[in-house]
Amino acid sequence: MTTDAYDIDDDPTRISRDAVWARLDAEAYWGRWRTRADVDAQIDSSWRVVGVYRAGTNDLVGFARATSDGVGFAYLADVFIHPDHQGRGLGKRLMQAMIEDGPGREFRWVLFTADAHGLYEQFGFAAPDTTAMVRPAAKPSIG
Repeated sequence: MTTDAYDIDDDPTRISRDAVWARLDAEAYWGRWRTRADVDAQIDSSWRVVGVYRAGTNDLVGFARATSDGVGFAYLADVFIHPDHQGRGLGKRLMQAMIEDGPGREFRWVLFTADAHGLYEQFGFAAPDTTAMVRPAAKPSIG
């Protein structure tokens, strides 16, 4: 899908792992304990990845990945838009492609985040109800 000066694409072979690692290593308060090999393994095992690119290039400026059982549940992770490209509606376009336009539209989705709640609420995310419980990670996120 091309939107103005950007392409949004769910082709996993197009993802620049160097660009993903550069952003996550520098800015991902939610998982700085991970190594490059960890991030590569997470991308490899993802059910779906979506990238945002400068139109007509492979210059990755945004990313999101999801894991899923492929039937009714998905976990959204590692969502980012490069700071130089924020404020252009790309986060909303990325979420639209990942959730609403993807094969998991009817799934129950979860994510863990300390920011951008307003964006995620536009796609139905809300505080957990009484049917959800969370076991904290053994490795604390740094942030």
